[in-house]
Amino acid sequence: MSGLSYQQSGVNYDRLDAFKRACQRAAAPTASLLAAHHLSEPPGIRGESAYLLETPTEFLAHVEEGLGTKNLIADAMDKLTGRTWYRSIGIDTVATIVNDLATTGALPISVAMHAAVGDAEWFANAARSEALAEGFAEGCRLAGAVWGGGETPTLRGIVQPETIVLAGSAIGRIAPKEQRIVGDVRDGDAIILIASSGVQTNGLTLCRTAAERLPEGYLTRIDDGRSFGQALLDPSVIYVKLIAALQHAGLRPHYAIHVTGHGWRKLMRLEEPFVYRIHELRKPPAIFDFIQRAGPVEVREAYATFNMGVGFALIVAKEDAAACVGRANETGYVGWIAGTVKTDGSRKAVEIEPLEIIYESDTLQVR
Repeated sequence: MSGLSYQQSGVNYDRLDAFKRACQRAAAPTASLLAAHHLSEPPGIRGESAYLLETPTEFLAHVEEGLGTKNLIADAMDKLTGRTWYRSIGIDTVATIVNDLATTGALPISVAMHAAVGDAEWFANAARSEALAEGFAEGCRLAGAVWGGGETPTLRGIVQPETIVLAGSAIGRIAPKEQRIVGDVRDGDAIILIASSGVQTNGLTLCRTAAERLPEGYLTRIDDGRSFGQALLDPSVIYVKLIAALQHAGLRPHYAIHVTGHGWRKLMRLEEPFVYRIHELRKPPAIFDFIQRAGPVEVREAYATFNMGVGFALIVAKEDAAACVGRANETGYVGWIAGTVKTDGSRKAVEIEPLEIIYESDTLQVR
């Protein structure tokens, strides 16, 4: 059986990223309109995970994000097991939004849900609808943010009647301004990786394709004894408390990355050229070994698509690394010093040394 890739499963990041760059070019001139509101746009913010507005005393942050296709796995597991999995889906939806916000140092204030259906009858399943609402509320509580509202459009002809498209937005603030994570990475900085709960919200289209190849589909048992579908539906970790804990301790990362689409290539999201060298790996959760075997998915493709057990990354001063890891672990996260940032002329790359994997800058074009 030939190896499976994300592009073969129907997701082409080259096409998606080209449109994102076109949007950034078209959007940039609109920044001049902020002057009428006595606001400004910080330099270099476009292309980052969250958009910032600068006021005289603080930064305001805004994010719009979507869940992706993870809820289709919840739908399939509902049919197979007779139970709803939408509480986890609600948490996931909040996580994908607020984790992006936190990369700038912003703490979320308000989160809104966007839940589009093809037929309003989707909400007639009370157990599923209530589980989704409960999960979204729990995600907001974990993020320390109010659930401020949302939108529930019926989009017949666009969304299939039996499905829902989940997304949302959030606003947050950085106060005082010195708490902003600005991207001031330096040669010799340490790379800290923070563990994920599993697949979280990226690469699910590939996982769905892998399930189609299995005789027992989502009910196939993985090495930890659970079914494939159950393991895929573990809710995402919300990393907001990590950033809040570092701020409380007076520790400011030089950069922060939410490891989602593009996998570990996301470590080089910053525009400036650096080489991110990883020299210490931790064993990924069992779900990833199963996906690699079931796909099959080659190891290079796996680290380019999935978080492989790492949901968030921090770039910090070498002298702050131990304190940052300690603070992360005290707050309930699992973190470790995993690598070093180096300068190598104009080269930008991610090097995962134990696996002899190198991703050059042309594999990540988000700006």
